[in-house]
Amino acid sequence: MIIAVLGLGEAGGLIAADLVAAGATVRGYDPRQAPPAGVVVTGSDAEACTGADVVLSVNSAADALDALRASLPACAPGTVWADLNTATPGLKELLRAEAAGAVEVVDVALMSPVPGNGLRTPMTMAGPAAGQLAATLGGLGADVVVLDGPVGTAATRKLLRSVFYKGMAAAVVEALEAAKAAGLEEWLRGNIAAELIKADAATLDRLVDGSKKHAVRRREEMAAAAELLTELGVPPRVATASRDWLTDLI
Repeated sequence: MIIAVLGLGEAGGLIAADLVAAGATVRGYDPRQAPPAGVVVTGSDAEACTGADVVLSVNSAADALDALRASLPACAPGTVWADLNTATPGLKELLRAEAAGAVEVVDVALMSPVPGNGLRTPMTMAGPAAGQLAATLGGLGADVVVLDGPVGTAATRKLLRSVFYKGMAAAVVEALEAAKAAGLEEWLRGNIAAELIKADAATLDRLVDGSKKHAVRRREEMAAAAELLTELGVPPRVATASRDWLTDLI
């Protein structure tokens, strides 16, 4: 099994190293990053893809289309092209259209951080060749779930989850920045940690239902919070967005 890995940064490098350890022949290319031990060094995307059964594109959403275009002439018919970049469903579909059947494009979403997991990072994947890719990577130790749907299905789920998870992270960072400015960072850290620890399945319903039921009061609360952050010298990006969402709920 020959696998090309395009992009050998944090995610691509760890996955490539695990593939080598699992017994795959791995050909890698990254103009800015040296490959892990055991990865065959190549001088271009196309060179890395020459002779590969599977290509893992782990560069970036901005580079994904250029990498595909540069590599297509070197890919044999039937090569599975797995795009692991965090990108829109539209870009994943554009990759499929650009390939025009020359390679089998599979939409892959990494559903947790790669450090500490490597190849065993939970992945979801979609597209006609997703089952084939799942069998290949699963046989090498990957944690894979195949979704029923076209290319873009995995990306949609990934980004919807990102709205929640990264949005929550942004709220925490903003709140802690303001708390630091107010001399209350340690208190708020403890408060947030306690709330996260006691959260359960019912917490979701309380967040949604409570926001709708108490939208008027909470809008005024978040308007006041945004004013406080401004006074503390912290841009109230999340606080202002929360106020505006509550206004829409009203």
